[in-house]
Amino acid sequence: MQSNSPDNNAPALIGMEHTDLVALCHSAGVKPVHADRLNAWVFRHGVTDIHDIPELPQNLYGYLSRHVGQLNPDCIANQIADDGTHKILLRMPDGKEVETVLIPGPGRLTQCISTQVGCAVGCRFCLTATAGLTRNLSAAEMVSQVMLARKESEIGVRNLVLMGMGEPLHNYDEVARFIRIVTDPMGLAFSPRRVTLSTSGLVPAIYRMIEDALPCNLAVSLNATTDKIRSSIMPINSKYPIAELMRAVRNYIGAKSRKRVLIEYIMLKGVNDSIDDAARLCALLEGLGCTVNLLPFNPFPGTAYQRPDDVTVSKFHAHLSKAGLVVVVRESRGDEISAACGQLKTEVTERRKRVPVA
Repeated sequence: MQSNSPDNNAPALIGMEHTDLVALCHSAGVKPVHADRLNAWVFRHGVTDIHDIPELPQNLYGYLSRHVGQLNPDCIANQIADDGTHKILLRMPDGKEVETVLIPGPGRLTQCISTQVGCAVGCRFCLTATAGLTRNLSAAEMVSQVMLARKESEIGVRNLVLMGMGEPLHNYDEVARFIRIVTDPMGLAFSPRRVTLSTSGLVPAIYRMIEDALPCNLAVSLNATTDKIRSSIMPINSKYPIAELMRAVRNYIGAKSRKRVLIEYIMLKGVNDSIDDAARLCALLEGLGCTVNLLPFNPFPGTAYQRPDDVTVSKFHAHLSKAGLVVVVRESRGDEISAACGQLKTEVTERRKRVPVA
């Protein structure tokens, strides 16, 4: 369904923080306590049509009808992999498409949230990067991914990871609004410990996260231990080299009550998977208490990179563990439906198995 608002530019309720709802009530001439009811029915019960919310003052119904829109993206494709990973393609009212992924775990789901249509960072190992950037997503469009997952899944989403399409920190204001909405105890009520923002390394924005005390975890996509290699696979390193990025990580850890940062390291055969690379990674992370996620590369058609063999991955893992680092080799999930890390790209429609949506 498309927006039913008479004004296509009207903000959607699902993109509003509690302070925004209080301001709406003030503008409508009603008591701010009604913001609590709006918050509960929109975010707890998933109601997007204001007329389905009971016991609101009539003048508030009228004001919301004139000044607030709805956002109900079309779910145009579903894919479910053999391992249960579920990829959903959404079409926004302007026709732009994004993907969100549900990753099953024991009794829970982790949802991978897209923050942009495409991505401008240009990491060489990422399929999404080949599409370039079309536009940012609004906080409401990010929340709509969470709301849809509630309808599509029988098991509730427990963890949110901003690791889908896009670089979250290139869309800082809307991403920060989204994070505040989903972690608001009166709203979607996710624990900040279960919301993780992943960045390729926008150093100034990491410092902004510190200043704003953004209620989420931080994951940094490092992927190399020398500037030469990192710049060759991640152009952003030319602007924010490793030493500068790691200084920001140290400051982030020092400023947060949650002392761990997740370091993501995509392993590329013959590029960054040697024991020397492992030793340099240990030196970079010494004393930081970071958790390391090792992600053997997920190949896609046309890529120049290959996945390292299991023996190489095992030796790399062992070297990090011996140095006292907490390290996990992340299992590739949903790669046969292009839902694994770095594989999201809605333009590749010829490789998507479409399943009718009920």
